[in-house]
Amino acid sequence: MALEHTSVVNRSPSQTHDPADRLRRLQAVTDVALAHLSLEELLDELLLRVRDALDADTAAVLLIEETGRELVARAAKGIEEEVERGVRIPVGQGFAGRIAASRRPVVLDNVDYADVLNPILREKGIKSLAGVPLFTHDDVLGVLHVGTLTPREFSPADVELLEIVAQRVAVAIERSIAHEQLVRLTLLQRDFIALAAHELRTPAATVYGLAATLARRELPEATAKEVLETLYGQAERMRRLVEQLLDMSRLDAASIEVSPEVIRLAPELEEIVRTTAPGREQEIEIHTPGTDKVMADRAVLERVVGNLVTNAVRYGAPPVRVIAKQTDTHLRIAVSDSGEGIDPQFVPHLFDRFRRAAPARQRNTGAGLGLAIARAYARAHGGDLLYHPPASGGATFELVLPRTTPPAE
Repeated sequence: MALEHTSVVNRSPSQTHDPADRLRRLQAVTDVALAHLSLEELLDELLLRVRDALDADTAAVLLIEETGRELVARAAKGIEEEVERGVRIPVGQGFAGRIAASRRPVVLDNVDYADVLNPILREKGIKSLAGVPLFTHDDVLGVLHVGTLTPREFSPADVELLEIVAQRVAVAIERSIAHEQLVRLTLLQRDFIALAAHELRTPAATVYGLAATLARRELPEATAKEVLETLYGQAERMRRLVEQLLDMSRLDAASIEVSPEVIRLAPELEEIVRTTAPGREQEIEIHTPGTDKVMADRAVLERVVGNLVTNAVRYGAPPVRVIAKQTDTHLRIAVSDSGEGIDPQFVPHLFDRFRRAAPARQRNTGAGLGLAIARAYARAHGGDLLYHPPASGGATFELVLPRTTPPAE
């Protein structure tokens, strides 16, 4: 077994376990009862068991995103901030990145002096770490790592146990993802039928009725103008819905081509605001400190930022702020408003398809596809779309895109 290891610090507590006890711990991690859990529930339960089996204080799973360039924190115990902050680690860099790139275990007996990229590991006071890759069909799916708050030597037996556990965890994750995809497709078919029956039928019937009225009746000029405006509004609603459905079908089929190019960010954001919030530009503040040119796909920026600005204006309150920052590794664009915020009970469903919060249902606006499409575009670009619960009022969403080659200033 190839293993990267630093100096010995302390005796591993798990070395005191006899083989029968270690076998019991392994079986506990991979109990057949876990098979019926959703992916989130599965990871939550697995990490609790992994942490117990290795006598560790923390455990985390990071999965490689679609482009294969970054690891994204998917679940964590003891360091939940990894998931809450949307931690992303470039493959090949830092502790987890080295594991994914080298495809072998890495043990750090002393985190204080190690090359650890993730600041949360230091903030939590983690002293020692052990991590292994997650393999599916010889491909690296992600990384599983455990840590302790006191100096600890992870013995070869500990690492071997972690590798065996990782094999089972990877299989469980793969099966869970496949099952969730099947369930998701089934639900999508059902939801699409319901959507077509409700969302499309209503405006279609209205458009037909209004068009028939205009074609067959002589109306006073003021009445005819009002009918035309209503007709336009309903036709626009149908157009947006059909466009969203086409977007979603292309994203599901992975037929969206992302082509990053050098863009002057401030003018691009100003144009997106003018297009998505005409007449309300004065309510929206744009700040791009230290960010002039960026590498990004224009369509992705328009789809994601445009959706966020539309939602902030429609459901929030001014001022709406669009703040862009660029680091050596990421471009981050946050859109926040000063409204009442999002009901905490609805937050887990923010990015679900065909799910609408109470304000949207009351106003009968949208079909519950906007944020799902926006996140899908962000991930197609190798990034993500995150929601950050505010300390006070309002709502904040953040588009995170990996920075490729730094554009010349």
